[in-house]
Amino acid sequence: MGLSDSFVTLRLFKSSVRWTWTACPFLLNNRVNVQWDHVPQIRVGLMRRFIDQLLKRSGRAECRYLLPAAFFRRALDQERMRTDRMGGVFSLIELQFDPTDHFEVDLRRFERVLEGRLRCTDTAGLMGSRAVGVLLPDTSSRGARQVVRDLTELWGPLGTTLVAKVSVYSSSRDEDLWRPKDDGPTSRRDRSDRRRQTPQPESMPSGAEVLLFVRPLPLWKRTLDLIGAGVGILLLGPLLAFVAAVILLTSGRPVLFKQQRAGLGGHPFWIYKFRTMCRDAESRKAELRSLSEQDGPAFKLKADPRITRLGRFLRKSSIDEFPQLWNVLRGEMTLVGPRPLPCDESNECLGWQRRRLEVTPGLTCIWQVEGKSQVPFVEWMRMDLRYIQTRTLWQDLKLIARTALAVVFHQASH
Repeated sequence: MGLSDSFVTLRLFKSSVRWTWTACPFLLNNRVNVQWDHVPQIRVGLMRRFIDQLLKRSGRAECRYLLPAAFFRRALDQERMRTDRMGGVFSLIELQFDPTDHFEVDLRRFERVLEGRLRCTDTAGLMGSRAVGVLLPDTSSRGARQVVRDLTELWGPLGTTLVAKVSVYSSSRDEDLWRPKDDGPTSRRDRSDRRRQTPQPESMPSGAEVLLFVRPLPLWKRTLDLIGAGVGILLLGPLLAFVAAVILLTSGRPVLFKQQRAGLGGHPFWIYKFRTMCRDAESRKAELRSLSEQDGPAFKLKADPRITRLGRFLRKSSIDEFPQLWNVLRGEMTLVGPRPLPCDESNECLGWQRRRLEVTPGLTCIWQVEGKSQVPFVEWMRMDLRYIQTRTLWQDLKLIARTALAVVFHQASH
């Protein structure tokens, strides 16, 4: 190891010790008055400084202020969890650059603009190939739009164009909405128009607050869905046709029951099942609500009087769920994922529970094989969030195998 490398290593070690010493007072809550809601911002600040040192050592010191996309997404998730737990509001500004050949140069200049305007508690990072995000804790839409105007004034003399979108997240159920507003191009020409007309936030439909956090299906997961659902429909085709004929002969039409459920990002979609109840089952649900055996907004009743004799067997064997393979083929569902709730029940969930809408709903999940209606609703939601944070191909294959065994031994129904 040369003298220069030893010097750099010593500098990094001294910096690490200094950062650890800086963070220690916030960890020793028995000696200082800790404001725990500021810990995520402190962690992000320390992480930014560490990345800066690594970039300097590799000769790429120009990426100094903006967080990489993965780290910025993590900071955004942490701020959302903090807001759900502690209450409050935060805003996100998404700034889209025009496609140019000098994007890297513009980005370096824009870093200096952000560093001079933002607070020390704010976080900026990449959100895409040509987008920059600005996270503003404890900031309403009015404050966020003021930041957009200030950034426009500072960036305008450079002559390039930005498209800004402001989103506001609140922990209050009355305001539990992402309210995005496309502020349009920001350039030297339209700054005077922007002073005369301040954009107002738009109300979004229920469930739109999770649109920004939506996680698209990975390629491996969509491939598994297409193979599994396609093979399943081909193998189970004769059984599905036989069940449909028996339902038609015993209780008439309709053979299939369809219901709107909350899907990816809260968007409603039609889910399909074999009809196991009488025709007026939905109209009688309100009078049976008080008998529900599942706490929380979900409705579960094992001895439901609306279920037909054939329907009891179909539910016990989980055959009534097989038509949902068609939803999987259409991309509305996946083989493994949180079970979709009816839209009215999903709307009654708390803010942190609605994080389950970030991923595509599925045929089976952890809750499906570990208790179902015997598990409290809060624990059910935690199981879904645990799956979202740790979903892998191996975990999906294990859950599919466990579900298949539960179906064979009639243990998959509630």
